[in-house]
Amino acid sequence: MKKVGNHNSITRKLYLSLGLTLVFSLTSIAQVAAPEAATPVPADAVAASGGDPVKGKELFNANCAACHKLDAKATGPMLRGISAKHEMAWIYKWVHNSSDMIKSGDAAAVKVFEENNKSVMTAFPQLSNADIDNIIAYTSEPKVEATAPPTGTAGVPGTAAPENAISNNVILGALGLVMAMLVVMLFLVNKVLSKVAKANGIVVAPKEPTMPIWRAFAKNQFLVLVSSIFLLLTGAYLVYGFLMQVGVDQDYEPIQPIHYSHRIHAGSNGISCKYCHSSARVSKHSGIPSLNVCMNCHKNIAEVSDTTATPDHSKAFYDGEIQKLYKAVGWDQSTQKYTGKTEPVKWIRIHNLPDFVYFNHSQHVTVAGIECQTCHGPVQTYEVMKQFSPLTMGWCINCHRKTEVKMEGNEYYAKIHEELSKKYGVDKLTAAQMGGLECGKCHY
Repeated sequence: MKKVGNHNSITRKLYLSLGLTLVFSLTSIAQVAAPEAATPVPADAVAASGGDPVKGKELFNANCAACHKLDAKATGPMLRGISAKHEMAWIYKWVHNSSDMIKSGDAAAVKVFEENNKSVMTAFPQLSNADIDNIIAYTSEPKVEATAPPTGTAGVPGTAAPENAISNNVILGALGLVMAMLVVMLFLVNKVLSKVAKANGIVVAPKEPTMPIWRAFAKNQFLVLVSSIFLLLTGAYLVYGFLMQVGVDQDYEPIQPIHYSHRIHAGSNGISCKYCHSSARVSKHSGIPSLNVCMNCHKNIAEVSDTTATPDHSKAFYDGEIQKLYKAVGWDQSTQKYTGKTEPVKWIRIHNLPDFVYFNHSQHVTVAGIECQTCHGPVQTYEVMKQFSPLTMGWCINCHRKTEVKMEGNEYYAKIHEELSKKYGVDKLTAAQMGGLECGKCHY
C-alpha cells in the first residue's frame, strides 16, 4: 500500500483560495451605480407688472429681505401677490416714502402701518419705477411647492431614485448563494478524494504529534524573561498614558439643546466671534451669549437660505432650530412681538478649566491680540462646536515659550520689556521671558 501526504492539505488550500476569491469579488461586484442628479426645471415667471423677476430677486434680497418675506409675515407684511392688493401707482409712492403717505392720512397706508405694529418702513427714493416693477414681478411669481423625494432615495435635495440600480440585498443574496454552492462542492470533492484513495490502497500518513507552542514557550526561560519585561513596560506606558488623559477633554463635542452652526454664522456670514462673545474683550470669561443677541438678527431671519442645507442637515432642520429660539425667548412670529413667556436654554459647557487655574480672556484677546482660532481652532468651519485644544498645563507653557509679547501700542510693558530685552539679549521677549512661567501667574 502506498503512503502519501495528508490530502486534507489540498482541501485547506482550496478553502483559502475560495476565501480570497470571495473577498475580491465583494469589492469588485457589490457596487451600485450612482444616481444621476435631477435636472432642474425652470419655473415659469409671472410678472404682473411687466418687470424682470430675475433682476427683481436681486433687488429684493438687497433692499427688502431684511424686513420682508415672500410667504410669511416678518417686520413687514408678506409680499407675494402684493400687486393684487394695491395699485402700482400706490406702490411706487409707498416704496419711495411711506412716512409721507401715512402723514397725509392715506387710508391704505395707515392700515398697513397699524397692521404691522407701527413699524416705519425705510424710504427708498433711489429705486426707480422700473426697479420697483422688477421687484413686483419677482413677488408675483407663483410659489413653488417642494415635492416629496421618490421612494428609495435618502431624501437628499437634488437627487432622484436610480431607475436601473441593483439592490444591495440582491447582490449579497447572489454572493451568498455562490458561496454556499462552492462549500458544497468542496465537501463533495473531499468525499471523492477519500473514496479514490481508499480504492487505490493509498494510506494517508497520520500527523506526527508536536509539542504545543505554549509548552515550548514556557521551557525557554530567556524568552519568558524578555516577554515579561516587555509586558511590564508596555503596561506601565499604557497606564501612564491613561492617567495623563484624565481631565483632558480634547475633541469633546456635545449636542446642544439648540443647534448652533459656527460654520453658518462665523464662516458663511462672517460674524465676528467677539460680536456674540463680547465679554471676552473685557472680562475673564468669554461668556455665553444672551439669546437677545441672537434676536438682533433673527427677528427678521425666521428661515435659512436654500443653499445653507447640507447632506446632514436640511433646510427644514435649521428652520426648526430657529423656531426653538423663538420659543425660548417668547417671540411670536405672526404678531412680531414678545409674549413674555420664556424658557431657559440648558447649554452644555464645552471648555472647563479646573478651579485652581486662572485664565483671563481679556488679557489674551485684548492685550495680547491673540485670535480666537489660536486656542479654539477653525471655528468658522465647525458645524458643531468642540474643544480643539487639550488645555493642559504643558500646552499653555509651550504657547508662552514661543509667543512673543505684542509691544505695538502697549506702553504698559515698555519699561520692563526694555530691561529684560537687554538681560536676555533679544529684540522681542516671549511671554515666558516676561514671567509667563511663574506658578503664581496661573495658580493662586
